[in-house]
Parts: sequence; C-alpha cells; structure tokens
Amino acid sequence: MNLFGVLDISGSALLAERQRAEVVTSNLANAESAGANPAQVYRRQEVVFGSQTMPFSDALGQAGAGFDPRAAQGVAVQAVVTDQSPLVTRYEPVSPNANAQGYVTYRNVNPGQEITGLMKAMRSYQLKMCAS
Repeated sequence: MNLFGVLDISGSALLAERQRAEVVTSNLANAESAGANPAQVYRRQEVVFGSQTMPFSDALGQAGAGFDPRAAQGVAVQAVVTDQSPLVTRYEPVSPNANAQGYVTYRNVNPGQEITGLMKAMRSYQLKMCAS
C-alpha cells in the first residue's frame, strides 16, 4: 500500500470519529430533557461504523504495481441509529412536564456512558492523528 492509501484510511477514520463525538455531545446536550409524552422525549443516538472502499486509493492502486485496490478500506459512518432502550419515568406530579397520572418521562441518556464514549472518540482521534 502506498502512502496516500494510508492517509486516506486514516483520514476516513478521523471523519468517522469526529461524527461520533458530535453525536455524543448531542446526547449530552439533551441529557436532562423530559416531557409528558414519551413520543416527544429525546432518545439517545448511536453511531454505527462500517468499512468502505476508498475511491482515491483505487485510482492510485490502478497506477501502482502490485497494489490490490480491494485491500484499501476506510472507515465510514454507516448510520446514526436511535437507541430503543426504555425511557425513564418518575412520579413528579408538580412538574409542568407531568402527564395526567403525574409521571414525567425522561431520556434514555446516561451521562457517564456518554462521557466515556466521548473520551473513547477523543482517544481514537488522537491515536489516528499520531499515526498519520
């Protein structure tokens, strides 16, 4: 593999990690959202990574001797999916977000888990920057 192929792969990983960090910060920003209607309460988002063939590397692979373009893979965000874990309900009849029975529905975001995910994304980003 040539140098440009390595940089393409590393760059794709950096973009994927940046998007994961953005999704995590969105989850943290909505960590305290609540409401009476469960359909309107924020649900945690998750990033799904996958592999992709790097088109720039493919073009270089055709020009380079002995380079297999199928081996040039990168990281891509395949989807941002909604976490379907159950929402938290608390009995708070005096809250303006309470439903008719007095329950408030809270998000399914665990701030500790999100901070850990953000730290993992930052560490991965740092490692990929050092490798580039």
